[in-house]
Amino acid sequence: MKISIRKFLFFSTLAIAALAFAACSKSGGVAKVNTTADGVAVKGYDTVAYFAAGNAVTGDPKLEYAWNGAKWLFSSQENLDKFKKNPEKFAPQFGGYCAYAVSHGHTAEGDPQAWKVVDGKLYLNYSPDVKQMWEKEQDKFIIDGQKNWKELQTK
Repeated sequence: MKISIRKFLFFSTLAIAALAFAACSKSGGVAKVNTTADGVAVKGYDTVAYFAAGNAVTGDPKLEYAWNGAKWLFSSQENLDKFKKNPEKFAPQFGGYCAYAVSHGHTAEGDPQAWKVVDGKLYLNYSPDVKQMWEKEQDKFIIDGQKNWKELQTK
């Protein structure tokens, strides 16, 4: 049985939305920062590196900084120092959750490899495929995400 690309994308989007809905906290809203089980933000990637190096770079556990209820890891002392001076500048939007999911009123894991900096802000998405869907209407999805993010944190 062959399935068209359009049907595949439709059903893939539904599946992602279902996963995102399941990941959304039921009481007290979602956490400010999406973390691993041991409290590490962005799965241990250096958020400053997205801006400084234009690349996803794994952080070093020896270069850790606690902020906003999470542990943030960095690949260099210089990046750690930059983050300390202005964490809001370098932290991903929507707490590092998938920007596409948040724009649709849910949360899902953000993949540090599926990222984009838009207007000086870092966004993560669930996967490279979801990132491509998000990019098609990213300006709209950013606005929708900003509205939904406030609500998601208070649910």
